Amino acid sequence: MDLKVRARKLKSDIPAVFIALKKKETPVIAKILAGITIGYALSPIDFIPDFIPVIGFLDDLILLPILVAITIKFIPEEILTQCRIEAENLWSSGKPKRWYFAIPIILIWVVLILLIFKHRL
Repeated sequence: MDLKVRARKLKSDIPAVFIALKKKETPVIAKILAGITIGYALSPIDFIPDFIPVIGFLDDLILLPILVAITIKFIPEEILTQCRIEAENLWSSGKPKRWYFAIPIILIWVVLILLIFKHRL
């Protein structure tokens, strides 16, 4: 599978994971992983900021596909197929903009900054 095909598949799998998160048939572990994956995908703040050369984009190229792949493994195939069909129409107008998806990433950065300052003092 070439890179373009993988990118298109990832683009369609993220909305499917988002829909699976809302379904009551989805197992709890899959919902937890889906919440983490969607939160990271929609967060305006990356774990590694994009302005850092090369490394800033690596988290988007490596971390997000890994999160999606792990989440998909925990979603039953029939639910995932149904969610993929629903996802074709969900994000046609663009991804949802919700600021609260950034909260976990902001908290991680705050903790890291506090640890650095504490260590220096």
